[in-house]
Amino acid sequence: MPLLRPWLGKAEIEAVERVIRSGWISQGQVVEEFEKKVANYVGAKYAVATNSCTSALHLSLRLMGVSSTDEVICPSFTCMATANAIHHTGAVPVFADIDEKTYNLDPKKIEGKITTNTKAILVVHQIGLPADIDGFKLIVNKYRLALIQDAATALGAIYKKTRLGGDGGPTCFSFHPRKIITTGEGGMIVTDDKRLAIEAKSLGSTGASISDLVRHKAKGKIIQQYFSFGYNYRMTDIQAAIGVVQMRKIDKILSERKIQAKIYDEAFTKNEKIVIPYVPKYATHCFSSYMIRIKNSKVSRDTLIRKMADLGISCRIGIQPLHFEPFYKNQKKYKNVSLQVTEMVANDSIFLPIFPSLTRSQQNHVITSLLKII
Repeated sequence: MPLLRPWLGKAEIEAVERVIRSGWISQGQVVEEFEKKVANYVGAKYAVATNSCTSALHLSLRLMGVSSTDEVICPSFTCMATANAIHHTGAVPVFADIDEKTYNLDPKKIEGKITTNTKAILVVHQIGLPADIDGFKLIVNKYRLALIQDAATALGAIYKKTRLGGDGGPTCFSFHPRKIITTGEGGMIVTDDKRLAIEAKSLGSTGASISDLVRHKAKGKIIQQYFSFGYNYRMTDIQAAIGVVQMRKIDKILSERKIQAKIYDEAFTKNEKIVIPYVPKYATHCFSSYMIRIKNSKVSRDTLIRKMADLGISCRIGIQPLHFEPFYKNQKKYKNVSLQVTEMVANDSIFLPIFPSLTRSQQNHVITSLLKII
């Protein structure tokens, strides 16, 4: 049994086939359709598709003014891509600790990290649970910082009755196979800032003043111009075709994930050896992953994962802190980083299988096996 499996079928195959038969397989009108669907879904005015969420984050950071002289505060309890995007601007990631219940960046632990070089806070809505956005907005307003939201795993999650990405942005999503919907690889920026959207589209398309689609549709001769250097961060119509179909399924995908999470919750909630996910009243979790913590078990977390694998069940350790990774721990400026909650959660957390096509029988096998082992 896999840890994850994208929900793909005949409709996605047919959509890709239509694009291939059209002869236009690079970025075109299908990408525009996908952008509109995501923007409308989250309640944003604009959306810009990219080839990954890392690219989306990089563009957002650059367009919010982050450069090589700056520091950006972010969690260590996150995917390497979050910090990679900061490095791409030349800025320095500054790691802050997380909240013990939500596993998201803790606003109360931010102000002590702010220096004269701090330019932005990059908030991650980890594993599909919205972070305390209002808490971070108070801080960025107080210190005149930029706020960028990494919602790679959280498309469809709700913060105080608003879907993530619907508060003005910039907010970035991922369409990797482990995420809520997939395009194979891909990302997107959503925002209410027209300037940012226009510049992100240009910067992500090698700095071109107009897109290939606009140029080809023009009745007269139009020449692309380049007013700055840029990157090739374009999504293709092939990928977007999958995304358009996936967006039709998103409500069913989210519903099934919530049902499965509830089944896990009910099975584990009374077990003192298991800490189930916490969901604050202000939030709706979309459960891109289901992570539990193991406490006082007769077996270690790593042994549990091996024993589950012996039974045909794929699990994996929770999120590895970035400051534990060789790239960071071998750098002098990160050698003394100590994040108590991050390290504690990383040491005892485990991801369990959760995906739309997971059957009740399979999920019951996960539950009974885990309870027996611990």
